[in-house]
Amino acid sequence: MRAAYVWGCLAILMTAGGVAPTMAADASLVAAAKAEGHLAWYTTQIIDQLSRPVGEAFERVYGVKVDYTRSDANEGARRIMNESAARHVEADVFDGVASPALVKQNLVMDYVPESARRLPAKYIDRAGHWLATNLYVYTLGVNTDLTPKGREPKTFADLLSPQWKGRMAWSGRASTSSAPGFIGAVFAAMGEDKGQAYLRELARQDIAPVSVSARQLLDQTIAGEYAIAIEILNNHAAISMGKGAPVIWAPLETSLVAMSVISATREAPHPNAAKLFLDFVMSPQGQAIYRDHDYIPVDPDIAPLDPKLRPDDVTVKGYAPAPDELETLVPKWFGIYREIFG
Repeated sequence: MRAAYVWGCLAILMTAGGVAPTMAADASLVAAAKAEGHLAWYTTQIIDQLSRPVGEAFERVYGVKVDYTRSDANEGARRIMNESAARHVEADVFDGVASPALVKQNLVMDYVPESARRLPAKYIDRAGHWLATNLYVYTLGVNTDLTPKGREPKTFADLLSPQWKGRMAWSGRASTSSAPGFIGAVFAAMGEDKGQAYLRELARQDIAPVSVSARQLLDQTIAGEYAIAIEILNNHAAISMGKGAPVIWAPLETSLVAMSVISATREAPHPNAAKLFLDFVMSPQGQAIYRDHDYIPVDPDIAPLDPKLRPDDVTVKGYAPAPDELETLVPKWFGIYREIFG
């Protein structure tokens, strides 16, 4: 039997936590990862909603413990750079968005697990520096206690209605899950000239700028602080809807779609555990865990629990720049945000 990946039938690799069997990894890699015993994951994902379920499933299958540290992508990248400068890298894997700064400093491992090779090429970095695990689809989050049923905005123009003035909020950070990401969606739908004219009208709506994550903004909207949260993740709204929260996600003509990617550090203290973890999250079993916790897996054969969450270009039209494009687009959109919205 070749040392690459084969469909396993070993009991340890069968269904764990109600998800599909995974591919059997190379035995020598599994043994080396088990000897290392654990790995450190710097994650942008919400711990209880995704990171812990993924880590616990990995531990059940392979007996390798996962330690989590949560931060935004930029903070995680800075931490890894500081650790490398101090010659004491602690992170084995990190996720969020592709980090060109880490790549340029040769801090990212070049590794593509066999389990990822079955996926569309757009989800794998050509140089092997990152793998896309799930999609982020940015829409409105609408408080249904404050918005009559069926009256939620359905178009960009709807946001200009006087009824929404002073009742909307977005994050003012330089990220896709903030005002700049919304600006990118506007430009994709209208073009830059018409888009800028629209944004200048929107600036009269007194949108509250907040310095919080998309999840925190959604929670504030659910609590009634705002009627509408702009540029939240539609799967986060779906999770809250499932718990009975007064919220829906509402797509406009075009929704920005970003990839959450995962990488291993080149100086990983547990390199074999890191490689095995990348293999696991990209396998059918790993992708099914993303699905089972209301995230949008990249595996086209594994639909989200709510299939409408994934753009189909009919009910939800997605604009999905490649990660390397976002490296230059987000700063540009952020500059426009600061110019128009102050």
